[in-house]
Amino acid sequence: MPGDLPAQRSKRTDTVETLFKFQSFFGLVAVFIAAVIFSPRNDGEILFLSSDNLFNIVRAVSEIGIIAIGLTFVILIGGIDLSVGSVLGLAAVGSAVLLVNSGYGVWATVVVVLLAGIAFGFLQGAAVALLGVQAFIVTLAGLQIARGLARMWSGGETVQISYGDGPGQAPMLFSLLGERTFGGVVPIPALIFAAVAVIAILFLRSSAYSRHLYAIGGNEKAARLSGVPVNRVKIIAFVIAGFCAALAGIVHAGQLNAGSPNDGTAYELDGIAAVVVGGTSLAGGRGSVIGTIAGALLLGILNNILSLNSVNTDLQLLIKGLVIVAAAALQRLRPTA
Repeated sequence: MPGDLPAQRSKRTDTVETLFKFQSFFGLVAVFIAAVIFSPRNDGEILFLSSDNLFNIVRAVSEIGIIAIGLTFVILIGGIDLSVGSVLGLAAVGSAVLLVNSGYGVWATVVVVLLAGIAFGFLQGAAVALLGVQAFIVTLAGLQIARGLARMWSGGETVQISYGDGPGQAPMLFSLLGERTFGGVVPIPALIFAAVAVIAILFLRSSAYSRHLYAIGGNEKAARLSGVPVNRVKIIAFVIAGFCAALAGIVHAGQLNAGSPNDGTAYELDGIAAVVVGGTSLAGGRGSVIGTIAGALLLGILNNILSLNSVNTDLQLLIKGLVIVAAAALQRLRPTA
């Protein structure tokens, strides 16, 4: 019947939109299955599926995953933050210096470092929202500034973290970031990553802020005319990104027992890759934290299975690059609302 055609078209559109909405999960499942198929065996055991290996994947992606969650907020408004890797390095250095050289306790160190990340994000967000400078330029400058501050704070050297009660030693509590719990199985960084993910998902699903975030990404001018506090929403997005980068830096220092001004180099690219592979549009207005998590895990599994098969590092970079380009190209085929 001719009258049924619009309904059929609408149904097909909804189906296509659903496929694009969950593209990261389909990709994650596909990569997981491929990893099982191509995994090396040891006495018949699939090495990829060993519990140690699976938890190692989650531990390995925890820092990038936390950064990517923060980046999702910025990218949803159509922005970008190139400074998160350098902020991670600044936070790692800050954690080491405050614990070892300044004699700070663990919680005081965590609070100071997180406040530094929040302040950095606030200043960048204010420059973008209030001064109208492009996010690319602001955060490119922020990348350099954070890296320079990290070098000044550490004297250009790696600050090692040793544990104990004496001077120049950090409290043992901080060493837990490199440990595992639940019978020595689950890495602590994986739990922190999971906690940040749950909070971010609930926040985006239940807050008025999330509606403003998507509205700005969809059409900033229309959002502003509708009464959305555009400047405030933008600044908060960059604050969240700075907070997440600083938290990832604390986790990084705890895992490596050190802080170096070179830590976090190119992490911003891995974080953006996780967001893009997770289905978030770089133009803003579309995407989710759940998709970002799936994207981070997909890239983590890809890294892991390539390493298990001793694939050349250069070839690994090529394969990951092609996956990212494919994910971005796929978004171009997504039907407009």
